[in-house]
Amino acid sequence: MNETYQLWLEKLDKNSPLYQELLDIQGDENEITERFYRDIEFGTAGLRGICGAGTNRMNDLTVGRATQGIAEYILKSGEDPKKGVAIAYDCRHHSKEFSEMAAEIFAGNGIRCYLFPSLRPTPELSYAIRKLGAVSGVNMTASHNPKEYNGYKVYWNDGAQISGEVSNGILAEIQKLDMFDTFPRVPLADAVEKGLVVMLGEDMDKDYLNYVLSLAQRPDDELDLDTPIVYTPLNGAGSIPMMEMAKARGFRNFTIVPEQKDPDPDFKSVPFPNPENPKAFAVAEEIGKRVGAEVLIATDPDSDRMAVEVSDGAGGYVALNGNQTGGLLIAYLAQSKKEHGTLPEKSAMIQSIVTGNFGRTVCEDYGIKVYEALTGFKNICGRIPELQKDGYTYFFGYEESIGCAPGEEVRDKDGISAGMLVSEMAAYYRKQGMGLLDALDGFYQKYGYFSEDQVSVVLQGKAGQERIGRIMDAFRNGGRTSFGAFTVAQTVDYIHGYRDIPAQNALKYVMTDGSWFAMRPSGTEPKIKFYYYAVDRDKETSKRRVADMVSAVNALIDGIA
Repeated sequence: MNETYQLWLEKLDKNSPLYQELLDIQGDENEITERFYRDIEFGTAGLRGICGAGTNRMNDLTVGRATQGIAEYILKSGEDPKKGVAIAYDCRHHSKEFSEMAAEIFAGNGIRCYLFPSLRPTPELSYAIRKLGAVSGVNMTASHNPKEYNGYKVYWNDGAQISGEVSNGILAEIQKLDMFDTFPRVPLADAVEKGLVVMLGEDMDKDYLNYVLSLAQRPDDELDLDTPIVYTPLNGAGSIPMMEMAKARGFRNFTIVPEQKDPDPDFKSVPFPNPENPKAFAVAEEIGKRVGAEVLIATDPDSDRMAVEVSDGAGGYVALNGNQTGGLLIAYLAQSKKEHGTLPEKSAMIQSIVTGNFGRTVCEDYGIKVYEALTGFKNICGRIPELQKDGYTYFFGYEESIGCAPGEEVRDKDGISAGMLVSEMAAYYRKQGMGLLDALDGFYQKYGYFSEDQVSVVLQGKAGQERIGRIMDAFRNGGRTSFGAFTVAQTVDYIHGYRDIPAQNALKYVMTDGSWFAMRPSGTEPKIKFYYYAVDRDKETSKRRVADMVSAVNALIDGIA
């Protein structure tokens, strides 16, 4: 690691900010190790890491190398480079610079680019890839990670994030390259003049908005369009498309959080830009209480994730988790389509292996087939062609981490479309004299009370990654037949794949009472995640089962050094 560190000092331009950054950590062995113990690698969503100097950081060298690797793969794939690569970015530090550099490198390789001139939501990029017939797509975003991070999401011609053969092929091309190689580049202005870079704009925005609006389920006379709704884009890319959606859809009482309306890479008004954490709703809650909002909606900086808080009827708000939001949307869509005669006879929903059973139970009630996929929307949306080949019509896709894909033209999480449907759903139930919490309780009474918990053990750096490995090994090789008072009925190990599910480092334990938990290392963050689920007609029994599972598993984790 010190050798690599010294090599970077030798090869970097002495006027480069990266060079000065490395000088500042000279002699700090821990910091040098964290920056150089590995090359930043593809995970669930491509590259993602802290911005800065080092092989394990997001910077011009790691981004340039990744871009050239993708270019090499495209040129060797047999795909027509004139089909192009669509490029977008969000509000993060260096996102615009990284996107323009990527466009210049693709152009230098003779590959056409379609570049958005300002920040756009991830789902619009996915839509644009399919609309343009592009061979690939890139988004410079760290999604919901803290402000120090940036990332590089890579997509293929189906509009989904790369996986399988394509992902492995791109990675192989990247690994052939030295970060200090000189890659061909065409200056952006020259590339635009030569037609190698095409700037996208309002036409694509309008096409994407029309797609979002096409997912609406009910006419205006079935909705209370005066339903008070507060929305925050958390200083990311969702502001303009969500406001345009609200205007076009006719929501008359739709308020955006002023402090979080405009792009801000430092996220000064929010602790960290993850709408899955209720703390991200603090400012929205204040405004919601002033305007009497029925529902609060938040999207993360690249607007693929969407989270919801709903009125508790007593002046406060209750956060819905991803399973609850997804289950509510599935129930609303199924009921709406059935009432209006638009539910295809053979419909199919896709959920991840760590998503709860609420949505699945609703689908079974309506005769909708359920497919499972590995975590990540490259896997969820990656199954759409398969279900279509089986003769099914895509109905919905989601996972527990506040991600939904309501329509098949966006092959990724789509916080804008999901936000539109949540707004419509709230307006529909309000017309019926109900809030979303009332609707949720009604479904629990019908299907059983679904209880859950998620525990993430954060373990930073090289030592943390090694401990995560030891935890997975201890569970995998321990031959567990019980956890506390719970007897294991089935153990599912995905390490070599399971049925039609490809391999992933994940485990699931199903108990004799139907409760279950799953565990897996995160593909994007330094943590190992545990997912706990139970269902029972009695609310307290269901909640107690989850709490007891958490306690039993935590006791085991604490004993693994």
